[in-house]
Amino acid sequence: MWTIIPAILMGWSLGANDAANVFGLGVGVRAVRYSVAVALTAAFALLGAYFGGAKGMDTYSSVASQSTASSFCVALAAGLTVALMTWRGLPVSTTQAAVGAIIGVALVTGQPVDWGVLGRIVVSWVASPLGAMVLAYLLHRFLSPWLEARLGGLVLYDRVIRLGIVLIGIWGSYALGANNVANVTGVYVGAGILSVKLATLIGGGSIALGVVTFSRRVMETVGEKLVPLGPLPALLAVAAQAASLQVFAVLGVPVSASQAVVGAVVGIGLVKGVRTVNRRQLLAIVAGWVLTPALAGAVGAAVWCLIGPLLPG
Repeated sequence: MWTIIPAILMGWSLGANDAANVFGLGVGVRAVRYSVAVALTAAFALLGAYFGGAKGMDTYSSVASQSTASSFCVALAAGLTVALMTWRGLPVSTTQAAVGAIIGVALVTGQPVDWGVLGRIVVSWVASPLGAMVLAYLLHRFLSPWLEARLGGLVLYDRVIRLGIVLIGIWGSYALGANNVANVTGVYVGAGILSVKLATLIGGGSIALGVVTFSRRVMETVGEKLVPLGPLPALLAVAAQAASLQVFAVLGVPVSASQAVVGAVVGIGLVKGVRTVNRRQLLAIVAGWVLTPALAGAVGAAVWCLIGPLLPG
């Protein structure tokens, strides 16, 4: 079972990077305490992984066939890539890291790649943030005035928004676990090392560990540095993100929580005006998205060349 150690690293990196974004906006507007946010995210991401993560496992198993050695190298390369980006405080796509590593290892080992499945995944990388952006824009543009008109009184307004952020955050955490656990242990299911249920438990548990231990830096980037938000816009942005994750979880295509939440935050910012968006921070995040699959692929190829032939299977 030592071969799953890189998967635990990948899950930890995912939890520290992507899962933090579920409650990042709520923490940023002081609607929920950081300690409460990480506890809820960890618990419901684990539940989502166990009860809703099977479809994504099937998708990753279809990209390229896996062995014990290749799955080890893929998970190690993806985990190292996401850990590096997390250390830099950038929200990146663990889906892109996982897929990039799969392709990098497949190319150097000569394994065939199902380019049709890969194309479907790549399309989702664009559709997820754009969909979240459009939904967040529409919610803030048309729903916000209606809600503000009916939530009379500052105390009632504050309580409803805080409760909404917590409830939507729980939904987003569940959707994140269901959608992203395949990034962690999907290749091990493809290699026949883990059953689907065991893979969801190990993947969900390692995601939860990352949330609890090292999520603050990325949470601050999304919650405070990209677009200044109030409590109601934060609630609507999290709702748009959760909806995007849930849709793709049902479709069985793993997407990035980071990309979805950044798209949602930008959608909120566009209602306020383009100038409210921190373009320098946004460009840094987008650059990370472009770099991630290429870097993970290169790391995957290098890891295989260094240690792949020495591994069993």
